[in-house]
Amino acid sequence: MDSIDGILGELPLPPDVTAEDVSFAVKAITVHAPEQWPDGPRCRNDRAPHPCRLHRWGSRILDQRGLTDRQIRALVAEQEAPQR
Repeated sequence: MDSIDGILGELPLPPDVTAEDVSFAVKAITVHAPEQWPDGPRCRNDRAPHPCRLHRWGSRILDQRGLTDRQIRALVAEQEAPQR
């Protein structure tokens, strides 16, 4: 965990996870994906050690919603697909 994470802590989860929260969570894990650096994986968006706060938040949202890894991969692939 990055030093800023120790200061700020985890992002809070909403009491009830909505479809909109799932959409934001998929965006968070897509944008804050890992990228390999010489010192290990880092967030491609903010260069924090991966998983960064927003990636962890997105993962927790999707986990709370009960989505499987397969469903999450499908949502991420849909998010990354070129928009027409």
